[in-house]
Amino acid sequence: MNTRINGSTRDYVYQTIKGRIINLELKPGTKISEKEIAEKLEVSRTPVREAFLKLSQEELLGIYPQSGTVVSKIDLDHVEEARFTRENIERAIVRLACEVFDDNKLFRLETNVAMQELCLGKGTYHQLFELDEEFHKILFEECNKLRTWKMIRNMNSHFDRLRVLRLAANTDWNVVVSQHKEIYQAIMEKDPKKAERLMVQHLKLVNFEKDEIEVRYPDYF
Repeated sequence: MNTRINGSTRDYVYQTIKGRIINLELKPGTKISEKEIAEKLEVSRTPVREAFLKLSQEELLGIYPQSGTVVSKIDLDHVEEARFTRENIERAIVRLACEVFDDNKLFRLETNVAMQELCLGKGTYHQLFELDEEFHKILFEECNKLRTWKMIRNMNSHFDRLRVLRLAANTDWNVVVSQHKEIYQAIMEKDPKKAERLMVQHLKLVNFEKDEIEVRYPDYF
């Protein structure tokens, strides 16, 4: 298959490797090779090479001519920059949501929160991780700012890996879910100041946990 004409193989390889890096199946510091990945995914080396290049541009892989390709360590400066960007954009998003969310949009958000509470009761934390992501995406999507969400996602990879480590470290998800619930209620009450304050508090949560995580997983940083 000519992957330059048909990009599906290249995209599949890129998304697969990126997913494994984000989910820490490929741990920080792990050496990987084009040949090994091509064989595992049953593709030619060309789309793997292209995926490696793209992931190195996103600073998830380090490509070193003499020693090969290595999964990048989690960079806490990148984590903080992503958190800073999200905080300052999402505080504006929740203010806008207080203006534009009608009953249909609120119902979509309420459904997400209800699913989070259900997963919390069942202890299905990986689904909670996905619902957490979806909660924030809904805010952008229903405010007609989906391109802004995609831009944020592109710089969120190191932040996401820290979030996966939080999950592995048995983070108290009750706090996360209750914060989402409070943000939803502030939007429903059309209280932009309260919604903004709650969102800032929510996105600062990672600051209180990253020191502990860094001590627990020193080889990842």
